[in-house]
Amino acid sequence: MTNGPEDARPTGAGADPNAVRHQGHTSRPLVVHIGREELVIAQRYAVASIANDVLIAVWFIIGSLLFFGPDTVTAGTWCFLAGSVELLIRPLLRLSRQLHLQRLRGGRPGPADSAQDF
Repeated sequence: MTNGPEDARPTGAGADPNAVRHQGHTSRPLVVHIGREELVIAQRYAVASIANDVLIAVWFIIGSLLFFGPDTVTAGTWCFLAGSVELLIRPLLRLSRQLHLQRLRGGRPGPADSAQDF
């Protein structure tokens, strides 16, 4: 079932079942080919980014708890400083990942992956 003529799937011999027709134009699915090395690198940076985010949360939670007692305020301040340094590491990880992948591709631009936050 279609939602109207602008969302009709083309039919007939040799028609691509994945193609969708929008206002008279047929679009094909976007296929991006990337190498195995690129996937491994992306996964490693994703894991590093997740670990960094967890550490940020841990530092700030510990720092907040230490602020409840007057004797532990200084230690809490140090935890907040550590969390702030971890916040700096996040964009450095993203920059490092981009440079690493660019070197791997030989300077050629790759698929846009700005939707991924690492």
